[in-house]
Amino acid sequence: MTARLPRPARLRPVDLLRLGLLGPRTRRLRSALSALGIALGIAAVVAVTGISASNQAHLLDRLDRLGSNLIAVSPGEDFEGKKVPLPKESVTMLGNIAPVEGVSATGDTKANVYRNEFVPSNQTNSLRVLSARLDLLKAVRGEVRTGRWLDRATERLPVVVLGSSSAERLGVTAPGTKVWIAGEGITGEWYGVLGILEPNELVPEIDDSVLVGGPTAIARLDGDRTPSTVYLRVHPDRVSDVQDVAAATANPAQPGMVAVSRPSDLLKARAETDDTLTGLVLSLAGVALLVGGVGIANTMVVGVMERRGEVGLRRALGARRGQIAAQFLIEAVLLGLFGGLVGAALGAATVYAYAAGQGWPATVPLVWAVAGPAVAVVVGTVAGLYPALRAAGMSPTGALRSA
Repeated sequence: MTARLPRPARLRPVDLLRLGLLGPRTRRLRSALSALGIALGIAAVVAVTGISASNQAHLLDRLDRLGSNLIAVSPGEDFEGKKVPLPKESVTMLGNIAPVEGVSATGDTKANVYRNEFVPSNQTNSLRVLSARLDLLKAVRGEVRTGRWLDRATERLPVVVLGSSSAERLGVTAPGTKVWIAGEGITGEWYGVLGILEPNELVPEIDDSVLVGGPTAIARLDGDRTPSTVYLRVHPDRVSDVQDVAAATANPAQPGMVAVSRPSDLLKARAETDDTLTGLVLSLAGVALLVGGVGIANTMVVGVMERRGEVGLRRALGARRGQIAAQFLIEAVLLGLFGGLVGAALGAATVYAYAAGQGWPATVPLVWAVAGPAVAVVVGTVAGLYPALRAAGMSPTGALRSA
């Protein structure tokens, strides 16, 4: 009667998992440092994409509230680089375009603003004193932070409304403060601060301006009677049509000397720039993942060398090559998975903390939060293939002899 050969030892999946956890449990510091490389790479990916998405969500929210249907028409330049003023009638003519729902304008003055009369005249802080129509705030959808806006009673008085940046540069925090306005050929005079505006991302030039009523600007500050910038609120579906005819409407005699822009396009360009920078940082995160994968591979190779006695003993007791390879491969995958989960958590925490500090809506792209650990598992798998195959290729006698 022929003796039956013993059946090869079989390990249940639970047993393989326990064997895979043996290395990380016994070599905790080395395993943690290996997983750290993966964690940093995944954290960089999640944090960068999350912060970029949060920034874009903030910009889109501002665009939705400010409206992307604003068009700005301003004087262009001739061949000598000199500005060609818009006609006095340009505001009325632009307002007559059918899709235009609202129109307003600002005008230049020859005055400068100072905190007091003792400030040297050349220290203007790059602030402009502009005349403003009463409907300007409605056209640009600006908001008053404190105080109030100009009205028919105050537009003829020596009062000003400060943009957010101009208020900061002048050190003004509340209405009722006075600022000194003077200029060449203009008698210096104190002007009371009527209000301070909130920042306006769509029309940032308003933030750096000091706004006075049109009649006051003309009577006291040598203000221009022609507009420096005309703001048009257009039907959202007809923005391109109005852009095409705005120059010829504003200055029929010289349409080529008129600048027409859509401020919201600048914000979109800024969002696209963020995308470009995100791509750059994602490349750096990829390098971090590669370094983490090399770290895992190095740890696994060293682990194989240190555990040759264990491998030889298990092979002598009947463990198959596939079981040995699965043990080391599972260990590498677990390191990658652990690093991926920790990295995703760190990245998400970074996004929420940064967004809270900036006052943005926190947005963590779900695809990256899920794909991050998955990528880490793939990196761990690839990094563990060679050490696992090397361990499986050891002969029992050779492993025990060199242990």
